[in-house]
Amino acid sequence: MSIPQTTSPQIPPKYLRQDGLTDECKKLLTTLPKERSWIASHYMYNYQGLWLSQRLLGGVLACQQQFQAQGSDIILVTNPKSGTTWLKSLLFTLINRKKYPIFEQDHPLLVKNSHDLVPFLELKLYVDGQVPDFSSFTSPRLLATHMSFASLPKSIQDSRAKLVYLCRNPKDTFISMWHFINNIKLDHTDSKSIEECFDDFCKGVSPCGPFWDHVLDYWKESIEKPNKVFFLMYEEIKAQPKLHLKRLAEFLECQFSIEEEKCGVVDEILRMCSFDNLSNLEVNRNGKLSSGEENKAYFRKGEVGDWKTYFTKEMSEKLDHTIEQKFQGSELSFLYN
Repeated sequence: MSIPQTTSPQIPPKYLRQDGLTDECKKLLTTLPKERSWIASHYMYNYQGLWLSQRLLGGVLACQQQFQAQGSDIILVTNPKSGTTWLKSLLFTLINRKKYPIFEQDHPLLVKNSHDLVPFLELKLYVDGQVPDFSSFTSPRLLATHMSFASLPKSIQDSRAKLVYLCRNPKDTFISMWHFINNIKLDHTDSKSIEECFDDFCKGVSPCGPFWDHVLDYWKESIEKPNKVFFLMYEEIKAQPKLHLKRLAEFLECQFSIEEEKCGVVDEILRMCSFDNLSNLEVNRNGKLSSGEENKAYFRKGEVGDWKTYFTKEMSEKLDHTIEQKFQGSELSFLYN
């Protein structure tokens, strides 16, 4: 695949924005349940069981209506702040290792943030009324989304496109999400407290939440359709990165050759995509995404167990109880340490 380029050709009247929203989206908003966002002056709306901002809802609707999946597509799916930046880097490097040899000094990952290399469908390609131009994409197209399985375009659900799902334990997910929202918003006086956001999270009201519905739907799909959905856990990759990178390559049918392993290709991909290496690159220390966010906002700690710095005993017990209830009978458990 080539490095994706997005353009904004003339927008059909159906998708013309007015005050930031299409008429279709405005009408839909009046019918949806809503709750205060983690940014107190904003709302989130529940669409198909998924909590979305107004802007993101527009992107989801446009994507559902317009996107046509190809059987060769590879789509990374995550709950927000579950290790998306890291896995985008791993996937891009893995899939493109023939076109962009990892030992070359001008590798795209060294000069571009992985969010520009692997664009989100609803957050980048279809947001704000854009009509993406896929002509510059070569097969396989590598894309990303935070959408729940139920909200995926039907063309993705029905096609042979492969889904890679990355899950992270809910305590670290919550802390990472809370920090990220505080870092990217301009008006820090408009913040909800960590206690308020935590209560929202436990009620299921979080960006692209509820957390448990998002995770469980893809978990079930991975069991029923193991050739279509590959389920990964952030903590397991951190513990055994080489094993899980090779498993991922096998799922995507781009296995490492014996020669590649002898030459250290697997180790070099892991080194190149490591938190320490990516966070210290000039592009990620001082650069910005094409959408305007500072790249450094996507590199905080990447540690397992950072939640312990912020959680009280009561918070930990409350979320443990919630997760135990929601995941009962699923045989899915989380690593916290």
